[in-house]
Amino acid sequence: MPVNSFEDYPMSWRPQKSRLEKPYYISIAASLEADILSGKLPADTKLPPQRELADFLDLNLSTVTRAYKLCELKGLLYAVTGRGTFVSPGTSAKNTFMEKEGGIIEMGMIKPFYESNRAIQSTARLVLERDESIRLFEYSNPLGTKRQISAARKWLLRIGVNTGEENILLSAGAQNALSVILISLFKAGDKIAVDTFTYTNFKELANFLHIQLIAVPADGNGMSPDGLMAACRNTGINGIYLMPTCSNPTSIFMPQPRRMELAEIIRQFHLLVIEDDIYSFLSAYGHTSPAAEPFFSLLPEQTVHICSISKSLCAGLRVAFLAFPDRYRELLVSGMLGINLKTVSLNSEIIAELIENGEAENIVRQKILSARKRNQIFKTIFSSSETDNIERFFHWLPLPAHLSSEELELLALQKGIHVLGSHRFAMQNENRSSYVRVSVASPDTEDDLRKGLLLLKNIFEEKQMNFFV
Repeated sequence: MPVNSFEDYPMSWRPQKSRLEKPYYISIAASLEADILSGKLPADTKLPPQRELADFLDLNLSTVTRAYKLCELKGLLYAVTGRGTFVSPGTSAKNTFMEKEGGIIEMGMIKPFYESNRAIQSTARLVLERDESIRLFEYSNPLGTKRQISAARKWLLRIGVNTGEENILLSAGAQNALSVILISLFKAGDKIAVDTFTYTNFKELANFLHIQLIAVPADGNGMSPDGLMAACRNTGINGIYLMPTCSNPTSIFMPQPRRMELAEIIRQFHLLVIEDDIYSFLSAYGHTSPAAEPFFSLLPEQTVHICSISKSLCAGLRVAFLAFPDRYRELLVSGMLGINLKTVSLNSEIIAELIENGEAENIVRQKILSARKRNQIFKTIFSSSETDNIERFFHWLPLPAHLSSEELELLALQKGIHVLGSHRFAMQNENRSSYVRVSVASPDTEDDLRKGLLLLKNIFEEKQMNFFV
């Protein structure tokens, strides 16, 4: 029985208990999705707290948490730290995050130029045609074969990460790598410093594991050294999560002087660095000037480096390389095997073949060339504050003071554009400037990109004019 009486208690959403079936979390999620898509729950409606809904339904908290999570993954909900869970703008228009009606220009999800998938398909055929490929379907080499790890080392060397093969593991993508690191090297109650706008999946993972994230202010060069110093002195930080090359979502490329300043503080307070450098290939192959060292190079005994290939080579082959110092090997191997987050042998072999035969480098260079063309279009429509020459896959645009990121998402969707507002990435809930992340890599064609950007700019201008009327 519920602990509390809900007869006269106001709740923004009450699913009908009699209609719920096992598994309950799927049934709750389906009911919630139906009410959102029908318009019964308007955009930005604040949902009941998870504990409150669990009490009302007389179910475990984890059941409601899983239901909310399912809807959030579909783009139906968004969570704001310290405020709660809300209905996403535009969801009643009969389209979810992954399944949109025709005509929507995708600039929210970062789709890393799928044109290269033909080359990957050819390489996959080549791998499968070999007699020894039959071994790829066995329970063997859960951490990667010698050939696969050797190829991983070559790739890591190209982006400035120099370590021995014994200090490299393969995982099934960056998200799984982050899971292994947090589960193996941190514990509930630990504190990790992050940017004020942080990769959403990392926020959710830390919350699930009861690891506290401490937001540190940033400027145009990345995380503030003074802010990190204050956080270390005042809150007892255990680790730090950084995306130094084209940070998601802010697209900031952290220059070498800033990296060195942060490295000194990290060294002083013995922090463990989680370096998520998924876009390092843009710097390594794009001839970035000036170049910058990875934190793994600056702090080799304190850094675990993650290099995912989902953006550089292929989004569908979930492979990431982990580089780490000797002292973490046993813990990471144990964690990876214990929670079964190892990579798929076939995927790893395809990636190894791409690296060994040189096709991987061709793919990266082609993607950078495509990004350069897209960025040229972007710069003809929006001004850019970047001073480096990184060919970004996405940009971070400030919004006028009178336009919230939630409202912008809704207005954009009404115009046929899908973008992601800064509220999805924000660590804190106090009043702050709003932004929007715009992926230039995702529209199907350059014409679609130009059209989407012009529509977005038109929204900015219309809101600006209406504000002063």
